[in-house]
Amino acid sequence: MRAMISLVLAPFDPSMPVYKDAPLDLHSRAKRFQLSWRHGSLRMDSMMHLPLALGLLLAAALVEAAPLQVPTPAELKTQLDSLKPGQFLWYPQVSPVGPVTVVVSLTEQRAYVYRNGIAIGVSTVSSGKPGRETPTGVFSILQKKIEHKSSLYNSAPMPYMERLTWDGIALHAGHLPGYPASHGCVRLPLEFAKKLYEVTGFSSTTVIVSDTHSAPVEVYHPGVLAPTVNAGKAQGPLVLNNQQFWNDPDPTAGPLSILISRADLRAYVFRAGQLIGSAPALSLESSRHRSGMAVYSLLQRPSPLAADSALPLHWSMVALSNPEYGDTPYEQLGQLNMPAEFRGHLRAAMDVGTMLVITDWASTRDTRSNGEFTVISTEDSEKLKPLVKK
Repeated sequence: MRAMISLVLAPFDPSMPVYKDAPLDLHSRAKRFQLSWRHGSLRMDSMMHLPLALGLLLAAALVEAAPLQVPTPAELKTQLDSLKPGQFLWYPQVSPVGPVTVVVSLTEQRAYVYRNGIAIGVSTVSSGKPGRETPTGVFSILQKKIEHKSSLYNSAPMPYMERLTWDGIALHAGHLPGYPASHGCVRLPLEFAKKLYEVTGFSSTTVIVSDTHSAPVEVYHPGVLAPTVNAGKAQGPLVLNNQQFWNDPDPTAGPLSILISRADLRAYVFRAGQLIGSAPALSLESSRHRSGMAVYSLLQRPSPLAADSALPLHWSMVALSNPEYGDTPYEQLGQLNMPAEFRGHLRAAMDVGTMLVITDWASTRDTRSNGEFTVISTEDSEKLKPLVKK
């Protein structure tokens, strides 16, 4: 089994794509990777409680090829802070399959893309200008067209159009001057629009448009976990302090992704884009001994006899920001303090292609200081929506 992975990140030149990725050929039973993005940063020392640690993912990773190098936390922060109009980040290995959530932050003039609950990309955007503001809300994609022209504005080209409303609001490639300048649509860099177009679907994609007045801080200023949508409203990621939960109603519903955040000291588990489990996973002391990002793909489903044991799991290494710590989740992660019951549920749910992402980043990039935020709603008021036909 040989993992052959290649990704080249181009310099941030507005006239050039921000990425180039070559096909990935992982284990023959593993799912083909299409996308991925993620910051990373991991810190940890060697595990002290070996049985507990092995209970989740401490196994020897089966690796025969050099892993993809991803940015360190400092590098990623610099890249995020210095994104100029027309630039974007796109790391397609972190979450290869699953439903897509796009969060357009009007406040930041950025779009965040999540696959199966985990962030994979971020881009600069240009939304509606004053008097033609982009409406906030939770939307589905109604129509897609690679070559589309405006029926109202002199047949203006709208490449890679993804319609959000029938009165003319859409995602599409266009000019990005660095401020809101459209007639209500959300303009994207051309190369980013092409990649986004390839991974979205009519029934598998949710688009959340938010600002400081219409959404909780976790939505308009998102982090590594996609906001959840409930009853047509966007909500921030669920954080349960020291509590744990597991609710996996349909184990056949879609792919499994595991994210372990050192900042939160928690593990989050997504299936088909929905958060199905979360539990404390790390101690504060252990989270200080490693840093960087690590991504793994499971090569072999745990046997029923091994589901609750400390037997190692077989992982393919996808990406590391700090390879000097070692190749395995055991070496990259450090000490796990995961509840035995939760660990048993998790191992029973794992299958070939399950993705493990380890990061220093928190589930949200800001600490929420209060709850005085109105959750965005699809109950749209027509007087708030720009009546634009394109």
